[in-house]
Amino acid sequence: MSTSERLLLTDRPLQSILFRLPERTVDAAGFLADAAHLARALPERAHVANLCQDRYWFAVCLAAALLRGQVSLLSGDLSAGVLGWLAQEYPDAYLLTDRDHDLPAAPLARHRIAREAGRSGGLPMPAIDAHQPAMIVLTSGTTGNPTGTRKCWGELVARSRAAGQRFALNEGALNEGAPATIVGTVPPGHMYGLETTVLLPLHAAASVWCGPAFFPADIGAALDRLPGPRILVTTPLHLRALLQTTPPARPPERVISATAPLERALAAQAEQAWGTTMLEIFGATEVGSIASRRTIAETDWTLYPGVALSGPDDAPTASAPWAEPRRLADVLERSADGRRFRLVGRTSDLVKLGGRRASLAGLSRILTGIPGVEDGAFLAPDDLDQTPTARLVAVAVAPSHSVASLTDALRAEIDPVFLPRPLVLLDALPRNALGKLPRAALLAALTGSGLP
Repeated sequence: MSTSERLLLTDRPLQSILFRLPERTVDAAGFLADAAHLARALPERAHVANLCQDRYWFAVCLAAALLRGQVSLLSGDLSAGVLGWLAQEYPDAYLLTDRDHDLPAAPLARHRIAREAGRSGGLPMPAIDAHQPAMIVLTSGTTGNPTGTRKCWGELVARSRAAGQRFALNEGALNEGAPATIVGTVPPGHMYGLETTVLLPLHAAASVWCGPAFFPADIGAALDRLPGPRILVTTPLHLRALLQTTPPARPPERVISATAPLERALAAQAEQAWGTTMLEIFGATEVGSIASRRTIAETDWTLYPGVALSGPDDAPTASAPWAEPRRLADVLERSADGRRFRLVGRTSDLVKLGGRRASLAGLSRILTGIPGVEDGAFLAPDDLDQTPTARLVAVAVAPSHSVASLTDALRAEIDPVFLPRPLVLLDALPRNALGKLPRAALLAALTGSGLP
């Protein structure tokens, strides 16, 4: 590939609908006009923290920054501490927001977008250098400060095209020529939400709903009003909540899940209740999405087109077009052809006790699979490797169980060396909006329950 190769802002025809807002639809020409209009109003800086909450205007801000050659800083944490850290690390950065309130004070200049539509028509589709830095995705670091992963424009485009190919989003692939409509429950600033609900419609035959889609009633209303075929992009947490409510009148033809392991039983329940196909994405913030599977039918993951794995299975490295090779924090078992793999566990997820090894995620799946358990998780104490008497801890939401009855049920399913000591019953687990269970929040909940 040429080092000077340039890639279009969007591959879609100018009349293709990319985003569906409650009050209007936006085609590629309109999106380009809005992005160009905003780009002219942006301050002259090198970095911009895109804090827009509206999915469409988040996408417009991302495109406008690209047109100005500015690098977007993306973080799911908008706390004062993180914004202060951004000010120290990126003193030339500014905050780009679509709201006037609910943001903590931070020593960074703010630019409030006006949400004004640009004048569409006659604008040439811009081409951006594939190697142009597009964003720095921030994740929580082990020291408490974020760590950033830089991603160039070519990497994002190539992965979007690969996802479109994997999920058969080419024109006509799903429904007699009609592009798919995506309803996402994941914030656009999260890497999974960014890939599937902001970048994907730019490079695959799909449009994205940009109205309310968080509560089950909002999701059902969106599915009912949007043209098919419909794809729901969600998390196991949202999926479980949706399945406990009245089924949508027009269920999605496909459901895609990520951010947490999807239990096969939950995937089967969704397929049966909605007559849908349940798919799952494998990835991480640092590498993005790299593989997928149909959960009820496949144990192995199949890599996206263009993605390759190298190195030993206990320290694999993912490579993709225009992307820097990145080490995965996972232990895998690869197939002979190298296109598929089985996940053994995350490096930080694997524990060893009494000479035997287990995955915390695997133990958690066993726990939540016990009848009467609504939620649960295993975790390892910090001194597990240093203290011979240390044992795993488990928490569960199980109103019909006592600690004794749940321990007996676990004893029938797992090696006794991995039985939790203690097992703590809670009213609810402190999961965040993506369904993840932050370790700090869980430890605080355990402390609040009386566990020292």
